Formats: sequence, C-alpha cells, structure tokens
Amino acid sequence: MADADALRETGAPALPASAGSGSAPPPVAAPRNDSVMSLVDHLGELRTRLFRSILAVAVGSIVGFYFAVPIRNFLIAPLPGGTVQVLGIGDAFAIQLRISLIVGIILAMPVLLYQLWAFIAPGLTPAEQKAVRPWIPMALVFFALGVGIAYLVLPYAVRFLLSFTDEVFRAQPAAGPYFDFVTTMFLAFGLVMEFPILLVGLSRVGILSSQRLTASRRFVILGIAIFAAVATPGGDLVSPFVLGGTMYLLFELTVLFIRRSGR
Repeated sequence: MADADALRETGAPALPASAGSGSAPPPVAAPRNDSVMSLVDHLGELRTRLFRSILAVAVGSIVGFYFAVPIRNFLIAPLPGGTVQVLGIGDAFAIQLRISLIVGIILAMPVLLYQLWAFIAPGLTPAEQKAVRPWIPMALVFFALGVGIAYLVLPYAVRFLLSFTDEVFRAQPAAGPYFDFVTTMFLAFGLVMEFPILLVGLSRVGILSSQRLTASRRFVILGIAIFAAVATPGGDLVSPFVLGGTMYLLFELTVLFIRRSGR
C-alpha cells in the first residue's frame, strides 16, 4: 500500500491490476484502414453507380421521347421520299421508344462517364488519378465527334445500299430494319471514338507503352478490320471502310501522342 502511494506521489504510471497476477496483457486491436474497401463495399458502390447511370438514361430518354418525332424525320431524310414502311401494328411505338433510348444514352453520356470515373478512381494512386482525370471530359468530346461522323456517313451508306435496287428490287425500306441500322451505326461510331482515350489512360497507369503498341500494329489492324466489319450493320462497303479507317488513324495518332509524352 505504501509502495502504491509512493508511486502515485512521484507521478509514475500505475500498473494495470492484472500486471501483478502474471496474466498476459489484453491484445491491442490493430488500427483499421478505412481507405480499403471490402468486397461488400465495392458491390454497394457499383450498385449506386449503376442506379445513377440508369436514372440519367431514363431522364434523357424522357427528353428523347418528347423530341422523337422530329428526330425520326431527321434520320429518315436520307431515304428517297423521306418515308419508311411500318409492317407491324406496334412497330411505330417500338421505334419511338428505341429513338428515345438512344437519345437518352447520348444525353446521359456526361453522367455515365463521371460514374465510371468515380468507380475506378479509388483504385488508382493520386498520381494516376491526376494523369487520367483530364481525359474524362475529352471522352465526351470524342463520343460526340463519333456520332457526328456517323451522321455524315449515313447518306453515303444509304445511297450505296439503294444503288442495287431496280424495277424488280424496289426500294421500300421497312422502319424496323432501317432504324436498327441507324442506331447501331451511331452507337458504334460514338463508342469507337473512345478508343484513343482508353489507350492513353492505360499508358498513363503504366499498362501500355508506345513500343508495345507499335510492336502489336499487325494484330491491331486485324482486330480493327474484324470489328469494323461486325459493328457496322447493313452490309455496305462505306460504313466499315470509314469506321476502320477512323479507328486506324486514331490508333496511329494515339501512338504518336504517347511516344511524345515519353511513354
């Protein structure tokens, strides 16, 4: 008792009650790293990002549904006479929904790109985030450029395909196949224009380099040719040629840009 009083007077820290009994001290819990997300946290984050993306597309589709008729007439303009046939009783409504959905995706693209970046960014280092972040707005610009190229190509593709019609094969396009052709072309060209953004992003995080891309040029050309033939509907020669040529030009420009950046 006197020893305890002496320790208290000198200010020395008192020993825990169990120290003198010979028992082991209680384990100290390791500090929790809140920056590391568990699998459940990742799945929850993915669900949130998907919900916001779907909501943005739904809002954009409402706007697209309101303007579907003038957009429909605008897309039909390259056809002779500016009309198409509706074969099924519900085709007109289904096509209007399809136009609304495509417009919704295009209008929601800024939100979609942001949600994708917000999901990927936590897995990157601060230096990688700083290197990739400026290219996210450029992805939107490239997507809009691809949609614009698709619209410029559309009249030539339609003219080429209809050049094989005559008095026996009369040109009476059906609405369903025509809008399948148009919407697929617009999305294909828009998404293909994200090709250089992807390559630059991979080079910024150290996955790709200009030397590796140059060494793989033959395989890239083969892949571009196959993708251009599959992604473009209609079977015309104009669409895959323009799409493949655009992809190859973007590839070479991207390799040159990556090389000049020292990677």
